[in-house]
Amino acid sequence: MAAPSQPPPRTWAYRLTSAISGRRGKWAVLALWVVLLAALGPLAGKLGEVEDNEAASWLPAGAESTQVVELQERFRQDETMLAVIVYERSGGLTQADNAKAKGDIASLARLPGAQQPQGPFPSRDGKALQTLVPLTDADVTKAVDDARELVKRGPPGLNAHVTGPAGGGADMFAVFETIDGFLLLAAGSVVILLLLIIYRSPLLWFVPVLSAVTALGLAQSAVYLLAKNAGLTVNGQSAGILTVLVFGVATDYALLLVARYREELHRHRDRHEAMAYALHRAGPAIIASAGTVAVGLLCLLAADMNSTKGLGPVAAAGVITALASMTTLLPALLVIFGRWLFWPLVPRYDDRYLAPEAFESEHGVWSRIARLVSARPRVLWAATSLVLVVMTLGLGSLKADGLSDAGQFVGKPDSIEGAEVVARHFPAGSGSPALIIARAPSAGPVAAAVTGTPGVADVSRPVTAGGLVQYEATLSDPADGKAAQRTIERLRDAVHAVPGAEAKVGGTTATTLDINRASDRDNRVIIPIVLAVVLLILVALLRALVAPLLMMATVVLSFLASLGASALIFQHLFGFEGTDSGFPLLAFIFLVALGVDYNIFLMHRVREESAALGTRRGVLRGLTVTGGVITSAGLVLAATFAALATLPLVSMAQMGFVVAFGVLLDTIVVRSLLLPALSFDIGRRIWAPSRLAKAPTSENEPSRPLHPVG
Repeated sequence: MAAPSQPPPRTWAYRLTSAISGRRGKWAVLALWVVLLAALGPLAGKLGEVEDNEAASWLPAGAESTQVVELQERFRQDETMLAVIVYERSGGLTQADNAKAKGDIASLARLPGAQQPQGPFPSRDGKALQTLVPLTDADVTKAVDDARELVKRGPPGLNAHVTGPAGGGADMFAVFETIDGFLLLAAGSVVILLLLIIYRSPLLWFVPVLSAVTALGLAQSAVYLLAKNAGLTVNGQSAGILTVLVFGVATDYALLLVARYREELHRHRDRHEAMAYALHRAGPAIIASAGTVAVGLLCLLAADMNSTKGLGPVAAAGVITALASMTTLLPALLVIFGRWLFWPLVPRYDDRYLAPEAFESEHGVWSRIARLVSARPRVLWAATSLVLVVMTLGLGSLKADGLSDAGQFVGKPDSIEGAEVVARHFPAGSGSPALIIARAPSAGPVAAAVTGTPGVADVSRPVTAGGLVQYEATLSDPADGKAAQRTIERLRDAVHAVPGAEAKVGGTTATTLDINRASDRDNRVIIPIVLAVVLLILVALLRALVAPLLMMATVVLSFLASLGASALIFQHLFGFEGTDSGFPLLAFIFLVALGVDYNIFLMHRVREESAALGTRRGVLRGLTVTGGVITSAGLVLAATFAALATLPLVSMAQMGFVVAFGVLLDTIVVRSLLLPALSFDIGRRIWAPSRLAKAPTSENEPSRPLHPVG
């Protein structure tokens, strides 16, 4: 081995990094990952088998609508979903139309999992018919597809649709069924393209992408095992977010490590030694970043919503596996392949690079930005803060009170068109009734209470089983609207007042209402928890209090600005009716956790430089040498999340847009201008109460303006 260019640190951390990147250690690391993939890799493909996209299953066990779902088990042997077949002719139905609807009954009864159809029932205006077909959950998607193919073969001018809970569920499942493959392709393509541009090498991109794919496979296997054996709730949304999150954060960590490795290759003749130094120097920031994001995500375990609670471990598993892959597998592969992987810009050893300021000349753009920060720091942070505050004014346009069935899709699938037909010609709540279950001896009083509730158009005959009675109440208003939710509230008040009935109200509208309430509670509880936990981590990392408070304040301001701007764009540019009730919380989790991510990368390097050069000079040098790689990391993460914005589900598109927008805002404005300007203006006091704040040297507090060396 060549003589070391610098004396190695005598720490256990350096010994660990040397073991990972050593001549023998690199092969041991590679062998370990091969064994892990061979053992767990096949489980990744089974993740779709444990996904649960039913709305009721996302609710906490204590929700009233969830209790109704459980009580319904006594009334039926098979889980069923209602398919509503609706026929419409705007000029009025003909005899051929009626014959078509009646003739379809026998064929509908033979659909997979179909029970006896009911109908067809004519509308009062004579322009529509509807047939109700209960379908078992296991066969609902194929049954709906077959039903649509069947009913659309009719007389010219007769429109037919399959809607109701089964039709909507099938349309939603069709989207989720293709999400994983689409996002993997989209995220992978974006990452490869950006890495080709960033590295300017036709070879280097392959190793980070291979490491990211490996991390994703391991994360999916872990999530599958948790869902299979620990009751973790996994749905299409969390599985999709897992894909883009792993690709995004894994590539971020790769960019940070490879940039530091490139520096050390100029300072060390031996690539194994260079990687050991790179891991030793960049590792703490990467580990702190991953730990902050993972712990922030795990705070979602305090949520009432099962879907939100489940997203925490799912996403945290992705971050942890990305960390493991990028701090073990990636370094091992880089060392195995050698310097030539950087071709044509192969970094060679040069003792001129041993000087701390040697790399500043390679960051011309960021040197100029650093000079701007040092010239007018107070004006700069005041101006950028004002811009962000103005952007928060858009929060007044945010409508986070849930989406209607139609509002959940970017386009208009068949189930939504059918629901609009039903609303035009039948009681608006047809096909999605409220379900009332009570003790059988109270059947009469409960029926009277339901019938007398304003907003109830019709009540079914009672069905009894196991000492319980069940009624179906058709609502006067569309089942996915606010008026219907108010009817549910009145209905609950009415039946709860019946003595001894122990009545409960469920159904599609009640489920939506309970989701909104649980989401509101989660917003109030989890956001303060995340802020406190992340702040404590930053204090421990930086061994200071002022700097972490500054970092948190700027990230929260960036989050509010991103949310405000996105609300205006959603309403006035995209024409969305609003957002899902859980949207603000998830946007907060990702933007705050990922925003702090980049601030950690910056401020960890600033602290390292400040210990040797003084705080103000350390701020400028830290900004100069990390600016390019952190901005590249932000662009990659924003681009991967932007893949979500191309999906036909409004909630996913909104999440992808707000995270991409917020990451870019945080990377370009907060981390590049606002936080450095604040830190420079405050000076060494940002490290209070640590020793670094109590070292008044000429280097620590130089007069302003200050320009970076070179």
